[in-house]
Amino acid sequence: MRKQLCDALVARASSPQMIFLTGDLGFMALEPLQAALGERFINAGVAEQNMVSVAAAMARQGLEPWVYSIAPFCYARPFEQIRNDVTFHNLPVRLIGNGGGYGYGVMGPTHHAIEDYGVLLTLPNLRVFVPVFDEDVPTVIERIGQEASAVYLRLGRGEQPADYAVPDYSPWRRLVHGHGMPVVAVGPLATTYIAALQALPEQERPSLWAIAELPLGSQGLPEALMDAIKAHGKVCVAEEHVARGGFASELSLYLMRNGVAARMLHLHAKAHHYDRYGSQTYLRAQSGLDPQSLLDAIEGI
Repeated sequence: MRKQLCDALVARASSPQMIFLTGDLGFMALEPLQAALGERFINAGVAEQNMVSVAAAMARQGLEPWVYSIAPFCYARPFEQIRNDVTFHNLPVRLIGNGGGYGYGVMGPTHHAIEDYGVLLTLPNLRVFVPVFDEDVPTVIERIGQEASAVYLRLGRGEQPADYAVPDYSPWRRLVHGHGMPVVAVGPLATTYIAALQALPEQERPSLWAIAELPLGSQGLPEALMDAIKAHGKVCVAEEHVARGGFASELSLYLMRNGVAARMLHLHAKAHHYDRYGSQTYLRAQSGLDPQSLLDAIEGI
């Protein structure tokens, strides 16, 4: 999604309030944005805590700062600055974390972001966007630009089948229709399940929903999804995030508060450390997040 991000931010660069700060990253990808912004494109160096504090000060002065880095360097290293300087003062700093989940697979656990939105959503005055498709990014950037509070944008990449018609952006979308139990996946992970679920007979095929904005309380559940959970008495959640603090926990609390009793099957990132590391696809399989693992889990519930 990095090319789409660059194009969307270039389109926004005509606003004189916009400032882009990068933690010494974006080479061979963000040069068009650097050319469009000129001196408003700032390489803050490998100093992420300082970069976030500077962005907070800029936001306090009425500017529109966007902060970019590899995901864990965007939220984990400067967490105190995000907490104290940005969210406690309700400042509209836009944090962009590239390579969410196991996106930087072979780089190992220091570069994986599998607890990011759970950690950040413990803070006040912050929303999270997790685009599902590459095509979502322009709309997401426009929406984020209108936010009055802090935002964390988790970037990955859409992996839908080549002939799949991408629906218009929405916080919730049903990507596959079926009469089986509902499956909810967070962000681009949902696109990896489309082909496998479409191949199932319609009567047993799960309906696949994708969510792109958190926290859940900001938009609730679509009526059709809530009806399906009630009818089946169960729901499957898949997310490239650790179990604790993830979307499944939030959905469980939401259902409980609304008096809905449902069994939950939760597929999630199982570990930071593995005996060996590989691509994002490889690490998803190690965590049981690949399409075959989803099919096996649904069959066994």
